[in-house]
Amino acid sequence: MGSEGAKRRNRPRTASGRRRAALRRLHQLMALEQTLWDRGIEFVAGIDEVGRGPLAGPVLAAAVVLPRGVGIRGVDDSKRLTAEKRERLCAEIRAHALGIGIGAASSREVDRLNILRASHLAMRRALARLPLRPQHIIVDGLPVPGLGEDCTAVVDGDARVHVVACASIVAKVVRDRGMHLLARRYPGYGWDSNAGYATLEHRAAIGALGLTPHHRRSFEPNTQLLLELP
Repeated sequence: MGSEGAKRRNRPRTASGRRRAALRRLHQLMALEQTLWDRGIEFVAGIDEVGRGPLAGPVLAAAVVLPRGVGIRGVDDSKRLTAEKRERLCAEIRAHALGIGIGAASSREVDRLNILRASHLAMRRALARLPLRPQHIIVDGLPVPGLGEDCTAVVDGDARVHVVACASIVAKVVRDRGMHLLARRYPGYGWDSNAGYATLEHRAAIGALGLTPHHRRSFEPNTQLLLELP
């Protein structure tokens, strides 16, 4: 009985400790946004993209603006979260956001422009589709041409800046949903589970079924398959 009572007494402290750690993490993530808000900059947009590495599908970007002082507990780089947690957080982000813009560059644009320039194009399209004009932009990675002068680039921003992490989550959820829809049109490639990345299943399907219009022909092993065609 004594040990059970001790366990019950410890649980609230453990839960409380987790809550405090989550709040500390959230405050750290929001530090840059808070600095901008303190300067009177109310509308801060975070921009991130997903889908640079896959063999198929678009590269997709999201731009997110949240109200001043609003933080979504649990956000992080989308790659660190489970699909279930991303879906839950995406719904919460959408419920609180002042505006969300989605932009994409197709696989053909990736082939024509290269993946870096296509990623920048997707980010500019996401920014253009925001329903409000941000006063400052925080973008993941290195500076992106065409986003304007009031822009801060943060390397690993999706893991270091709250609003960029939110954009990362929204972009990942939207792209994964799109790949699920494409998987129904092009069965056999496993896009509903691999999102177009170069898994063994996907590579084997490319060899057996060939390329679709959504494959990036400039990416290995797609280029190798094209070279082997008669």
